[in-house]
Order: sequence, then C-alpha cells, then structure tokens
Amino acid sequence: MGLTQEVVGFVSRTRYRDIQPEVIRLAQGFILDGLGVTLAGSTEKGSRILQGHVRQIGGRGEATVVGTGFSAPSAKAALANGASGHAMDYDDTQLSTSKESVYGLLTHPTVPVLSAVLAVGEKEQISGQDFLLAYILGVEVECRIADAINPRHYQSGFHSTATIGGLGAAMAVGKLLGLKEEPLARTLGIAASMASGLRENFGTMTKPLHAGRAAENGVTAAQLAEKGFTSAVNILEAKRGFFNAMAGGYDETKIVGCLGHPYFMQEPGISIKPYPSGSLSHPAQDLILDLVKMHDLHGGDIESIEVGTNSNVPNALIYPMPKTALEGKFSIPFCMAVGVLERKAGIAQFTDRKVRDPKVVELMKRVTLYVDQELEALGYDQVRSRIRIKLKGGKTVEGRADVARGHPLKPMNWGELGEKFRDCAGLVLSHESMEDAIELVANLDRQRSILPLIRAVAGRSTVGLKVKKKAIRSRSKKWTGIQKG
Repeated sequence: MGLTQEVVGFVSRTRYRDIQPEVIRLAQGFILDGLGVTLAGSTEKGSRILQGHVRQIGGRGEATVVGTGFSAPSAKAALANGASGHAMDYDDTQLSTSKESVYGLLTHPTVPVLSAVLAVGEKEQISGQDFLLAYILGVEVECRIADAINPRHYQSGFHSTATIGGLGAAMAVGKLLGLKEEPLARTLGIAASMASGLRENFGTMTKPLHAGRAAENGVTAAQLAEKGFTSAVNILEAKRGFFNAMAGGYDETKIVGCLGHPYFMQEPGISIKPYPSGSLSHPAQDLILDLVKMHDLHGGDIESIEVGTNSNVPNALIYPMPKTALEGKFSIPFCMAVGVLERKAGIAQFTDRKVRDPKVVELMKRVTLYVDQELEALGYDQVRSRIRIKLKGGKTVEGRADVARGHPLKPMNWGELGEKFRDCAGLVLSHESMEDAIELVANLDRQRSILPLIRAVAGRSTVGLKVKKKAIRSRSKKWTGIQKG
C-alpha cells in the first residue's frame, strides 16, 4: 500500500464511534482555543484588509466570516478565518515524536483545519459529531505528515503550516463531503500542488495569510475532487511528489501504522499557546515572568538579560530590535523587555505602541540571545531556555524552563482555556455570546447542528442563524476534560 493510500484509507474508514472519549475532550479544548484566537485575530489590520478583499470579490454567502457577521463563498470564508486565526500568532503548535524533530517548527495544526471545517460545515449544516470527526481526522493527517517530512522542508524556508496545513484541511473537508478513497487521493493530489508559504514572510501580514490559504486550498481541493477533477493519486510518496520535491525525503515509519494509534493530539500532543507570539519564545516568557514576580524586579534594577537556548530559536525569532508588533512576536528581546516592564504577556502587550515604547526599546538593548551548548546537546524536541539576569547591584538571578504553560506536560484545564477564550473573544463578542460559545463547544458532541455555534461566534449581523438558548441549555453536560488526560 502506498503512503497516500494509507492516509486516505484511514480518513475514509474512520467513524465517530471509533474515536476515544479522551480524544473528543482534547479536540473540544483545541477547537475552543482556535475559535478564540480567530475572533481576536479578526480585529488585526491584516485581517481587516483581507476581509475587505473577500467582500469585494463577492459571491454567494455560504459561510460566516467569524467576528464580522458577513458571509462569503465557503472557500473565501475559510481564507479569511484561517488568516484571522493565525494573525496574532496565538494558535496551537504540534509537538514532535523524536528528539531529531524540532519543537515549534512543525505546524500550527488547528487553524487551517478548523477554518475549513467551519466554512464547509456551515454550508452543509453538519452536526457537532460530524464537525468533531472531520476536525480530528484533518489534524491527525496534518500532524503525521509534518512529523514525517525531512526537516529540510522548514529549514530551507517553507512554512509548514502553509504547506501541510492545507493537506489536513483537504482531508477534513473531504470527510465532510463523504468522499471515498479514490476522490480523497485526488483531493490530496490537488492540495499538494497548491501548497506554498515562505518563512521569509514571518513578522509580516503574509505569515497569517499562509494559514488562510491552507484552509482555502483544502476547501477548493475537496470541492474540485468531488466534481471529478483529476490529479496524481500517489502524491505523497511519488518521486516527483510532495515529500521528495519539497523536502528531499521523509520517514514513512512516522505515518505507516501510526494514524490514530494513538492520535497525535494524545501523544506526543499539541501545545496551546499562553502568549500571542512565536511558540519558541514561550518557555523563556514563562520564566522571565516567574523571575520578575519572584524577585520583584523592575526595569531600573537590570543591567543585562542573557537568554540561552538551542540553535533553532535564533533561526525563527529573527528580530533583535523589532519595529512593529508583528516583528515583536518573533523577538526574544521584546518578549523579555515587555515581560519585565508589564509583568504580563497578553494581547494588550503585543501592540505597535508597546514595541515602540522608549522604556521597552531601552531595555531591549540590554537583552542578548545566545546558543547555550548544554541545552543544544539535549536536542530540539523542547525549547529549553535559560535566563540569567544581572542586576545593577552586582547580584545575578537565573533559572531554566523546558516547557511553557499550555504544553501537554503543563496543560491548561477547561477553566484556563475559557479564560483565554474570553480574553480573545472579548475584543469582538458580547459576554452572552462568549458564554454561549464556551458551552456549545463543551457540548459539541451533543449538538444536532453547528449553526448555534456559528451564531455565537459570528459577531455583528447574524441574520438567519437564530439560536434557541433554552434548547442549548437543555442539551448541556459538564465538560470535565483537560488538555492532556
């Protein structure tokens, strides 16, 4: 059996009843997080520009653009929502199955798949169980392909969320459309030829566009395949196919026999971001906040801050002196400086105004990022970070963090996920809509239709999606899962 056939066979034959309850609970948490960051990201300038572009294109309103209240053709709604979901760099990150893989350099798995499923799911008026099944399968395929690809793919400049996210989105939409194995294989073939996205665009509006295009490509590929559009049916493993052309190879043992055994979100897991910035900065951000609060440090106390980590971090966090919030998301000096001065690292801290604040700029000049040889020798599967703060009085404060809050080893519970969702969604939604959305996601497996959830996250002008809140409440049950059981 070829590798492409392995993937499409898994997608075709898996049913909702085959999914373990733990996986359902994990998926609910990732979906809530994905909706929250999409709502927050819908307010960003780049998202607004893209929303205007989608409005200008026009077309039949099939799916809601989250946070805006207007609708668009399903592929274009997926484009807008996917870009919004990645706009703040606040969306989740897959881990790796081996020390040879690099943490944070795989994919942000939820947003491309979620955006595609939301768009087509609304158009097809699917149930909550259909929604969960398609999302879980899409994320599983995306993560396994990203885990198997030669690391050269990312290191040479491809953004894997852009290139591989579209493959996961395509499989999720194909499942929603009821495609069998042969059209699913064609769906992959189409999506693989549409895949692109370059890391040179990190720190610009084009990086979130990558996630939007991945979602859009997934929708388009599945819809074309459904109509009989042709492509290669061995696109993953072919000599001139996806893995060889885009990476020079792959490890098939990370896919064959692995799909759903266990699900990737169970092991090694997916990390939810505690901060709206590049994930490779998060252990250091956790640590700086802990050290500042533990020792009651202030900007005026500090002579210098040294941040040591592995060699892949400087390769991704590329701005020593950022000028914009987008650049600040990929800057260790900014993350350290704002952490010291604000003692927070939320949405309110990652703004152009904060990046250009003279006090922040002055402190950034005293931050050094270096490769710590001891941490380098431990491998790249975690972003182990060490911070050494030299105080003006001569004292030194230091610490080390291997993972950040939100990592499967340090998971968020449902209450913490809800708080992050409220912080994000509060930029767009009313209190009532936020609480409805949280409850609907917690009970997604019991919802006959996802339209009430669409209504809750739509924002302004939600004509035609009436919600009977009493019915929602009557179907409620307590969500007891945490990010990793």
